[in-house]
Amino acid sequence: MKPTLDLEKKMMQIRDKRISEQQLIHDIETILSSHKPKQNIIKQTLTKPSKSKQNNFIIKHLDHNRIYHLKDIEKICISYRLRFLNSNYFKGNIPTEALQEIQKLEELHNTKLNGFKIVAPAKLLKLENADDPLLFAPIGNGYYYLIHKWGKDLHYLRKWLMWPLKRVENLIFSLFIISVVFTLCIPIHLLAEGIGAQEYLAFWLFNFQWIIGLTIFYGVSFGKNFSSNNWESKFYNA
Repeated sequence: MKPTLDLEKKMMQIRDKRISEQQLIHDIETILSSHKPKQNIIKQTLTKPSKSKQNNFIIKHLDHNRIYHLKDIEKICISYRLRFLNSNYFKGNIPTEALQEIQKLEELHNTKLNGFKIVAPAKLLKLENADDPLLFAPIGNGYYYLIHKWGKDLHYLRKWLMWPLKRVENLIFSLFIISVVFTLCIPIHLLAEGIGAQEYLAFWLFNFQWIIGLTIFYGVSFGKNFSSNNWESKFYNA
């Protein structure tokens, strides 16, 4: 059986390293205490776009282990090359359990939830030109409440497979290592006599250049971008 990665547990570890539970509770209490009751609550659904960034939660009814800041979500998305977008972009099937959780929360907090967000791979989102989705609702000030997760867990190697695509520095370093390994694997000293360090250096430089060129061609052709730039993008080729 292949080992898998639980995104919720991984994100919880990231959050707990960044902030203590007491500080987290204090921040949420401050945010919720400043919320003003809305006279007109606009009914929202998971399939309709929403720009809302907060909900009127009741602090005593919140599970603190389900509260995450945008920084925690951003880090998990960049590390595992995921997107964090409004739920109306999700093209997969929303399970009945997720809808039931929303209903329970609305009854418990006596409010109508809106502004839903989903963390999922790009292939599960309807982007303008299965895995482990996480459904969130905004609390306010960059904090989100995890409502439900479903699907199968991501493969535990996904973080390392997607590491070169996190940022441009990661990609350059990865291409450097690949070019070095490729150069060392070709026994050019058997092809000609008198091959020394200088010739190997020139051969490595040639390999490094064509690998970079091939990568740029592939990236431009398929509209690829780095995870640090597109984790909140609704465009497939952003």
